[in-house]
Amino acid sequence: MAIRYWEYEDAPLREKLKDPNVKDIAKVYFDNETKAYRFAKALYEVKKRGSLRLKDCGSELPIATWKRYLDFGVMVGLLKHEDGAYGFTDRYSKPLKNISLYIKTWMETSKDEDLIVLFANAKTEKQQKRGGREEKPQEVEQQAKQ
Repeated sequence: MAIRYWEYEDAPLREKLKDPNVKDIAKVYFDNETKAYRFAKALYEVKKRGSLRLKDCGSELPIATWKRYLDFGVMVGLLKHEDGAYGFTDRYSKPLKNISLYIKTWMETSKDEDLIVLFANAKTEKQQKRGGREEKPQEVEQQAKQ
């Protein structure tokens, strides 16, 4: 985790609370721009919908990637997973009190955020399939007929 504590001390925190965004939250947990983008995408979708099921996730990322980052949110205590849906939790640990205040402020704001602009250097395209069984042309034709 890349928590830079000085950013969440009282004076800098007051400035950050004026304009919270999901990039700051994702950057706390990931230094890598692509991973931060994916985590921010998952958090933002949960924020927009209130709760998110895996079957409702968009096609921008593979389902396994959605699950990995949503489960990471559960692991760090930002999200809860109940009844097959992911939603924000309100239980935070004391050492992360100011970070949780920032996250809570972000959750309560209703501005639209363009993740492509916030994470300009992230790889946003879907990755090509890297392994598994290759489909033969005959199987593709049979599936098309069905």
